[in-house]
Amino acid sequence: MNQESLFEDCPIIAAVKDEKGLKECLQSECKVIFILFGNILNIAEIVQRVKDAGRFAMVHIDLIAGLGSKEISVDFIRQNTGADGIISTKPQMIKRAKELSLLTVQRFFVLDSLSLQSVEKLREACRPDFVEILPGVMPKIIRRIVSEIDTPVIAGGLITDKEDIVQALSSGAAAISSTNEAVWLLA
Repeated sequence: MNQESLFEDCPIIAAVKDEKGLKECLQSECKVIFILFGNILNIAEIVQRVKDAGRFAMVHIDLIAGLGSKEISVDFIRQNTGADGIISTKPQMIKRAKELSLLTVQRFFVLDSLSLQSVEKLREACRPDFVEILPGVMPKIIRRIVSEIDTPVIAGGLITDKEDIVQALSSGAAAISSTNEAVWLLA
């Protein structure tokens, strides 16, 4: 699956933070799953369950217990799981994942004008396949970022209803991610 067609059928990404969420998301129409939990002992099994359900598995490498912030963690994910890609706030992790031909999502928390300015600088440095902007309920900021970078944008965080989804997508986001199970059912 290439990045252009990743969100064609369903622009809603299920971001799962626990076992209950994992079970629920596999019952939804979501094709892409952001895995936001696990540890070095169970991440391969979690990814396998997502893959067995025919879904695209993205591991938020910063949140996996037992993995460090060094690039070797990306190698571990590549060699020991069937993950399609990683999510990270750390540019060095994104760079390493790209070297290993994993799909990449660089996550940015846009809290003020300084963090907004850093999006383009950091994105340019590591060239992720997607950038994820949190919180995702900022249509004006999403529009600005979409117009300034040539990387597809995912809006995530604080998205709770159809109106939030519509606003994010009409502002130019390629997809939205949410841990809210009710949002997954809006696919």
